[in-house]
Order: sequence, then C-alpha cells, then structure tokens
Amino acid sequence: MNQHRIVVLGAGYAGAYVAGTLARRLSPEDAEITVVNAEPDFVQRLRLHQLAAGQEIGAPKLADVFAGTGVRLRLARVTAVDPERQVVAVADADGGGELGYDTLVYALGSHGDVHGVPGVAEHAFDVAARPSALRLRERLAGLGDGGRVVVVGDGLTGIETATEIAESRPGLSVALVARGELGARLSAGARGHLRRSCERLGTTVREHTDVEAVEAARVLCADGTVLASDATVWTAGFAVSPLAATGGIEVTEDGRIVVDRTMRSVSHPNVYAVGDSVHAIGDNGRPLPMSCASAGYTGRQAVAAIVGRLTGREIAHTGLEYVGNHISLGRRDGILQMVDDEGQPKPKFTGGRKAARIKAGIVWMSLWATSHPTFGLPKRKHRLAAAPVASSAETAVA
Repeated sequence: MNQHRIVVLGAGYAGAYVAGTLARRLSPEDAEITVVNAEPDFVQRLRLHQLAAGQEIGAPKLADVFAGTGVRLRLARVTAVDPERQVVAVADADGGGELGYDTLVYALGSHGDVHGVPGVAEHAFDVAARPSALRLRERLAGLGDGGRVVVVGDGLTGIETATEIAESRPGLSVALVARGELGARLSAGARGHLRRSCERLGTTVREHTDVEAVEAARVLCADGTVLASDATVWTAGFAVSPLAATGGIEVTEDGRIVVDRTMRSVSHPNVYAVGDSVHAIGDNGRPLPMSCASAGYTGRQAVAAIVGRLTGREIAHTGLEYVGNHISLGRRDGILQMVDDEGQPKPKFTGGRKAARIKAGIVWMSLWATSHPTFGLPKRKHRLAAAPVASSAETAVA
C-alpha cells in the first residue's frame, strides 16, 4: 500500500502546526508528510516588531523542530501550484523540481501590501518578514538621538511597532499615522488607554491622515502635510501570494483561497488552505481576520478534516471563532480587548502589565507548540524519525 503524500506549503504558525499535528495523528506507514519552506528557521512573526526594535528574538531551526517527527523538510521556494496535475514546482540551491501530492495544505501566509502608494517599495521598511525586520533594525541602530521614525498604519501591527520602537529606543522621535481614529476597533476605555500609552512613550499620533507617497527622507500626506522621516515603516495592510490564483484555485478578490467549513478548497478537493491564505467564514458568519489566532482555528479544522477523510472517521467541526485582540504596547503595557459575536468590542478591557503578561504568554505558547509539533509523541512511533532534508531527486515527480 502506497503512502498518502501530504505536502504542506509554508512553515509559519499555521503550516508548522498542521504538519506536526498530522504527524502525531497519522501513522507513518499510511502518510508521508513533507513541508516546503523557503527559510531554514521558524519565524516568530508575532515578535518581528520586537526584533526590529533591537531585541533578541529566537528563531528555531526547522530541521530541529521536525527532527524525530517523521516530517520531511524541503528548503525551497514555491514557484507554482498545479492542482490539475497535483504537483508543486519549487526552486532551491540544486535548481528545484516538482513535488507530487495527494493532499496539499496551502499555508504560504501573507506579506506587506504597499497598496500602490508611490515610493513605499523603494523607501519604506516593514516588519512582515524577518529579513525586512532585520533591515529596519539595522537602520534604527544607525540613527542617533533625534532620529525621526514614521510608522504608517494604525492596525495592530502599526500600533505594536510604534510603541515598541518608542520604548526600546527612547532617543528616537516616533510618529504613528492613522487613516482614521486611533484604535477605532477598540472600546472607548481601551482607546483611552492606548492614547495615554502613546503619550507616555512620547509617540506622536496623526489621525485621519492618508499617505499618498513615501520619499527617502519624508512622507507626503494627502492633506499637504509633509513629515520628515529618517525611517518610514509601512504597516498599512497585508496581501497574499498570487500562486493560488495563478494555479486556477478559486480565490477571493484579494487572492485568499475559498474553502468550505472544513478548510477544503471549493474548486479542488485535494487542496486545503489555512492561516492568512484562506478565506474562512467563522462561526459568527463573518470572514476570519488574518491573525495568529485564525491560523490556529483554521489549522485545527484542516487537520480534523484530513485525518477524518484518510481514516474514514467522522469529520469533527472545530470552533472557528474570533474572540478578541491582544496588543502589546512595549514590554510592560498592553491591551486585551474581547469582542462579541458581531466582532464589535465589548465595553470592558484589560490593560497595563496584566495584559502585557497575557500577550507574552500567548506568544510563548505559540513558540512552544511550534517547537514541539508532535507534543512529545514517542519517537519510536515514527519509522521516518529524523528524516533528512529531502533532495530534488528524492522528491521529484517520477
């Protein structure tokens, strides 16, 4: 009996979780699991704003993460997905090739979106990936006291980035540019806490401001305002890879894969999508937002569906809910804002050191779960234990 070939594209929070959990729940005699990732390290995306601010953030080697689990790791960049032929094209140091699959898990995540604003790609920094966060870190380290930093974008990433830089590098002048009201998705009390935190950290907030261009040393606003900037950080939205759309998989207008309740592609039943790459409808009837929490929910549902279909068991419907936002405001402050079934903020919130500790705990748990993908499952159950990184010849389609 041939092994069922499962290929997971991406080893972020969603992809690493799915691969490890499938290895824990499926027999290695029945399923071969391969993870394809361009980078050799696990990236703690939840902490990239800390990395950029100058803090040391761990990056576990994926080879160590998957050692002893039976999961095969292929270090390569995905260049194409062909769901009709059930193959994935990859490029690596050896030239690349094709990987065949019986089940594909698409977990390629998202990247920063410049929204077509002139100059962003050429002059702005971002914290959407480790290399770009490291470039920003180097730039900030080279700025002396009085250096000017402008963070564009008032979503959670923008708020966390601006406050983290302001706390870690108090000699810099930090401004946060918001298209609307700062903290518009928070309760009135949480918005007040956020404003006081920005004031305490010396962060200038410019609300109801659209940015129409970014230059090397300034930011041009639609109202004619010009903001001097030695380092502009762009956090105004995220986009997904076009590979799914190019491959003919049904996607939404923004490129996310359309799935049923089990995270299965509505156009290609052998394809599942998780994390930021999926357009999943939550239990409240609304699309789940791009977030680490959504990665967990969609990942659990995809695992339940894949295991159920491969073992002939009933497929469980796991929860698809979004309960709230956890926002860090530096290392000693934060906001925990719960939301109702309509996605609206509840009146009460948790702020200060308690919220910061909760957020730190969530981040630590996310890293631990990724670093222990099979949750301690005995290695003796895996005949493919410590499987080597697959070469092009080993994984190429015959």
